[in-house]
Amino acid sequence: MGHMGMPTVQDQHRKLHVLAGKWRGEEKIHPSPWDAKGGTAMGKLEIRVDMDGFFVVSDYVQERGGQVSYRGHGVYGYDTQKGCYTLNWFDSMGSCQWEPARGAWEGNVLTFTQQNPMGHARYIYTFPDEKHHAFRIEHSQDGKQWSTFMEGTYTRS
Repeated sequence: MGHMGMPTVQDQHRKLHVLAGKWRGEEKIHPSPWDAKGGTAMGKLEIRVDMDGFFVVSDYVQERGGQVSYRGHGVYGYDTQKGCYTLNWFDSMGSCQWEPARGAWEGNVLTFTQQNPMGHARYIYTFPDEKHHAFRIEHSQDGKQWSTFMEGTYTRS
């Protein structure tokens, strides 16, 4: 950075801090090519503000039938150059994206979108109040017709 001086945490970064906390909730997985039957699951999240307030780091565990079925690690940030939120996601299926999902707030809804070889994805977070949030993943082949892959409602513990 040199002569530009040290960057400071902006309101945009602080807005992500609403994610921080310990959460758990019921999830519904819709039938899809990835999961023919679908079903229900329990999601647990431990999310913390990190890197001096610039990033929010999430550790996610999904259980189905009392067994851990999936783990994920998310890093949320704000790209001041591009003026958008970023989500980098890594998981127990080996997912590792070259490009972060990019997002924006509209009211109390934070939506990230991403394109990958399998099509388009949307990750939608809704914050009705401080104690709850809802999350939904939607998939699309063409970016026009969307279907819900999974949805969950989480309560802060």
